[in-house]
Amino acid sequence: MKDFDNIIREKGLPEVGQEVRSKKYGTVWRVMEKKEIWANILPDPQSGETRMVPAIYLMFWRVKEGERPGVGRMMGYEYTLYDNTFALNWDLIS
Repeated sequence: MKDFDNIIREKGLPEVGQEVRSKKYGTVWRVMEKKEIWANILPDPQSGETRMVPAIYLMFWRVKEGERPGVGRMMGYEYTLYDNTFALNWDLIS
């Protein structure tokens, strides 16, 4: 779907297998999974109806020397065209 492709391109999201560094902690994480999802946003102010937008969900695994991929700490986040949290929190390193 075009909207999902736009999110990946405009937000500079990594692909599966690429590594990123946390700007806050300096830890390295590898993208293990990427999914297209629909994210809830604030309800329509006039009708009160719930709304959803396309989003990309990324699952990260913390890279630690001596640990097998997928063993250890993992976390996931969703990214939409309406936020800039990826750029604020991560640096792409590979």
